Amino acid sequence: MLPGKTYSPEDIIRLLVRRAWIILLLLGIGSTVAIVVSKRLPDRFRSETLIMLIPQRISEAYVKGAVTTRIEDRLNSLEDQILSRSRLERIILDLDLYKELRHTIPMEEVVRRMGEYDIIVKIEGKESFRVSYVSDDAKTAQATTARLASLFIEENRTDRETLAEDTNQFLNAQLTDAKSRLVEQEKKLEEYRRLYGGELPSQVTANLQAIQNEQMRLQNLAESADRARERRLNIERQIADLQSSDPLPVAPSPAVMTSPDDLSGESTAQQLQTAQARLQNLLLRAKPDHPDVRAMQRTVRDLQARLEAESSRPGEASGAVTERAVPPAERLRQQKLRDLQLQLDDIDRQLTEKETQERQIRAVVRDYQAKLDAAPKRESELIELTRDYATVQATYQKLLEKREEATLAANLERRNIGEQFKILDPARVPERPFSPNRLLINLGGAGGGLALGLFLIAFLEYRDTSFKCEDDVVRLLDLRVLAVVPLMVSEAERRTPRQRH
Repeated sequence: MLPGKTYSPEDIIRLLVRRAWIILLLLGIGSTVAIVVSKRLPDRFRSETLIMLIPQRISEAYVKGAVTTRIEDRLNSLEDQILSRSRLERIILDLDLYKELRHTIPMEEVVRRMGEYDIIVKIEGKESFRVSYVSDDAKTAQATTARLASLFIEENRTDRETLAEDTNQFLNAQLTDAKSRLVEQEKKLEEYRRLYGGELPSQVTANLQAIQNEQMRLQNLAESADRARERRLNIERQIADLQSSDPLPVAPSPAVMTSPDDLSGESTAQQLQTAQARLQNLLLRAKPDHPDVRAMQRTVRDLQARLEAESSRPGEASGAVTERAVPPAERLRQQKLRDLQLQLDDIDRQLTEKETQERQIRAVVRDYQAKLDAAPKRESELIELTRDYATVQATYQKLLEKREEATLAANLERRNIGEQFKILDPARVPERPFSPNRLLINLGGAGGGLALGLFLIAFLEYRDTSFKCEDDVVRLLDLRVLAVVPLMVSEAERRTPRQRH
């Protein structure tokens, strides 16, 4: 190519016309090669099936499914399982695929080529996917595609059932463990409440009420003791007044004999009768549990016991003395002294009993107060125990609910009414091959020959440095052309180009 030379459209057309034989030659060669190659390529048939995800037939508002993953993730997992070496090798042997290829390369390579090149899994939409298989035989392609589709459906059903069963078993195990921990916590709480009964925070109000009740009893007891002491003082004054008065003279009685121990002037039988009469009068005015009534009852019992003891001693009559005649006024004074002394003894007994009761009540109050003082400590300990118990109980309740849901989901999968795959478009025997595309191959060969011819023409023109016209000479040599000698070609030179062509 001459330096600085430019080509106009007319120059390009003349160049193509002049070297058209190169284009035609390479175009023919490319087309011929493409036709031969396309004829020799084997036919490839593709069969495909459309599988759709069918939702479960029971509303999820009532029963939730065991599998909640997206179809893309689930399909990737299923594809990895189905396209594994063991599954594909079983399909190859069952359907007798790649018969000739198995004699030339190892089975591992055959399985790899089948999974990478001949099986195609493509997701279409949100709830469906398409499975296709490519083979040299149309019926083989259809049978293999149907086998792959059934594997996808069966594997999905098995995986869902297995997942539901495993979830159910896992939740059962966790529930058993949570129940044992819950029972253990309940035993700890029960033992704690039994050990510290009365000191618990829930019993503070009852303890306060009990203390108030005991304090009221103490107050009533103190008031009753004060009244008893006042009565004792009055009785002591009455006794002192009676003892300070002069006794009346007594005259001896010649016929009546009495015991030497009876200094009052009355026999035991008479004293018993008098005490019984007074007891009857007291019962008419007071209740049986009145202190005076109880004191008189004790007096009656003592006199009865003494009377029985005197009657059991027959020799006492020999030691009797002549009873002295006592005036009625003196007898009445002595009787009053005896009554006042009995009342004084009864009041002393009552005061002793009240002191004992007061000590007991104060001990009870101290016990309740100790329980109240221990309540804050028990509250902190009980809060810790209750917190652990509440945590375990909440965990148990959640696991129980999840176990019930997992049981329902497992029953759903066992009855095949859960979410599952369904074939919408079954695999069919392809009517014609989808590969090779012979028309496209032929057009590609022709296009390649044409492109190669144009490239060769451009290359030859680039290597051509000869002058083709007057303008080339003027532009490159800067010389004026004076004359042009026409080309004179002999007959032999004309024949040489023809032979070359």
